[in-house]
Amino acid sequence: MTVTPAEPTSPSRDQVRQAPKVLLHDHLDGGLRPATIVELAAEVGHELPAPDAESLGRWFVESADSGSLVRYLETFDHTVAVMQTGPALTRVARECVEDLVADGVVYAEVRYAPEQHVEGGLTLHEVVAAVQEGFDAATAAAGGRIVVRQLLTAMRHQARSMEIAELAVAWRDKGVAGFDIAGAEAGYPPTRHLDAFEYLQRENAHFTIHAGEAFGLPSIWQAIQWCGADRLGHGVRIVDDITVADDGTVRLGRLAAYVRDMRIPLEMCPASNIQTGAAASIAEHPIGLLTDLRFRVTVNTDNRLMSDTSMTSEMHALVEAFGYTLGDLRWFTINAMKSAFLPFDERLAIIDTVIKPGYAALEA
Repeated sequence: MTVTPAEPTSPSRDQVRQAPKVLLHDHLDGGLRPATIVELAAEVGHELPAPDAESLGRWFVESADSGSLVRYLETFDHTVAVMQTGPALTRVARECVEDLVADGVVYAEVRYAPEQHVEGGLTLHEVVAAVQEGFDAATAAAGGRIVVRQLLTAMRHQARSMEIAELAVAWRDKGVAGFDIAGAEAGYPPTRHLDAFEYLQRENAHFTIHAGEAFGLPSIWQAIQWCGADRLGHGVRIVDDITVADDGTVRLGRLAAYVRDMRIPLEMCPASNIQTGAAASIAEHPIGLLTDLRFRVTVNTDNRLMSDTSMTSEMHALVEAFGYTLGDLRWFTINAMKSAFLPFDERLAIIDTVIKPGYAALEA
């Protein structure tokens, strides 16, 4: 008797939560617990737009959903304001990892801009040390269930990128995996920071660049061809270089073809992209087309507080929109682990001993 294998089915939200997940694009100052913000704000006398954790959490999501970039950016004024002391940074970092562990994340790179956390008198090195203390405490408490690394971000409208690049290199054997630039793309091209990127390349250091989120193909082209980015933060506008004909045939422009051919990872953040207007809905998000075309797509949270999201939420939304199976989610996860700023043998070990067995158990 021949047994026909069952068609793969879409996983439930609980199965997605249990699945091992890898997160490459997550902002520390975009993932605080509302209750923590309330407590830390009271300690430093910072006035908040809502008095309690529940209403504050709602305010963050509504402000980020408003369609106003000014209001969206205002949300970070309140999180950064309460992250100006060593103990506050350590607490926020520790809780970040605890929340990721609860969400089934097995590897994470969490980014933030050290230059935004020195208003209370901390040095840049003290900022990085405080965050690392929190990460170390939480990973130890998790008993090896997660590996976490820092990404140090420079703000593209400021002039401290070389300083932050040197900081990233100084800390690279002590918990920092790489470098990033973030902030408004329009008017602040990545080539403004070319000296920092050239320095990082000379130091054999890893870096990603926020590109192709709010701005188009020139931002992506500069990030890759001028600056040498290992990965693209968002990169969603690469679809502007892809033409889909009425008969369904697809033609890739030179840049899109290069990105796919070179397996340059796209750090895609669907929920965030909808808030900032880069996509109208999950179902219309370019991640569907880019996945079909087998770009090196990864799934990420960006700002868990502002988007009221998690890796489970992001992946389950894709399951609902595109009918993805556990096999598809494993593909996203292995893509991300392959693209991590971690030594090759360590990446391979997590893929072979954590990710593949984790998905195999769920599929069984």
